Amino acid sequence: MGEFELIARYFKRPPGPRSQVGPNGQDTSDGRAVALGIGDDCALLAPAEGMQLAVTTDMLVEGRHFLSTVAPARLAHKALAVNLSDLAACGAEPLAFTLALALPRPDESFLAPFAAGLFALAEAQGVELIGGDTTAGPLNICITAFGQVPRGQALLRSGACAGDDLWVSGTLGDARLALEVFRGELALAAADFEQVREAMERPQPRVTLGRALRGLATAAIDLSDGLVGDLGHVLAASNVGAVIDADALPRSTVLARQAPALQRQCVLAGGDDYELLFTAPAAQRTAIEAAARLVGVPVTRFGHIDAAAGLHIVDAAGRALEASWRGFDHFAT
Repeated sequence: MGEFELIARYFKRPPGPRSQVGPNGQDTSDGRAVALGIGDDCALLAPAEGMQLAVTTDMLVEGRHFLSTVAPARLAHKALAVNLSDLAACGAEPLAFTLALALPRPDESFLAPFAAGLFALAEAQGVELIGGDTTAGPLNICITAFGQVPRGQALLRSGACAGDDLWVSGTLGDARLALEVFRGELALAAADFEQVREAMERPQPRVTLGRALRGLATAAIDLSDGLVGDLGHVLAASNVGAVIDADALPRSTVLARQAPALQRQCVLAGGDDYELLFTAPAAQRTAIEAAARLVGVPVTRFGHIDAAAGLHIVDAAGRALEASWRGFDHFAT
């Protein structure tokens, strides 16, 4: 199978209605943001009037970001989900994405379920594949996602203010727990392992929550490298500090049955959670809880922002904990 046959068979979909400009310059758009998709040297996007384009890229490398044993459908889901999670953290509506895929060989037993997993999530989120590249090489997946957000309403890392509450969506730590099992450091019952493996391999991007937080949250970030590390990015960008209760962080029943030290390691520095961490004024608590209920995503308040720099981690009794947790860094030695 050649490169172009591979693209046509697995990744090219029939185009939907196009946004167009008439012969006299009039807008004949049907409101669709993808004006031109796969098939030309460039795709064309047409964000709605008053919108800004949000763009994000993530790369997944075999042996670094995923195990060789992961099912292709799950791998494709995660590759797209981590990009949609970035759009969610910005409060953006997903529009389209590109896929750059390096493959050792054009293997149908890999490509068919990979494409199925990719388009299942794409269709669920209303986002279209508009181009990319394929090449021979070690398995590597790089997706760039495009979204739109009303001008001036994007959620950024730099908006946290002293006195703001700290919130997080969903539960944390299951992906790290699954990794400990894969590493042979821990054994779990089959059902428990499948639950945490699902969290590791099929994260759910919180796109609807991100949009619901526009106008309520002051800052946001998605949790990819561990809460401590990612919160550190918000604190640095906003020039503030924080106090967090490690025992208030939400965790699954599977993780809650593990040793306390392991629980804290997983929720504070586990990584691969792809939940939203965000800040908001205390006056917005009721509105945030209502927005979370409306979109069906649980949220938990676990700390507050301080004017003074630094991150202080305490337990449920308010006792200071040793701050030895660090976020993931690809180039740390």
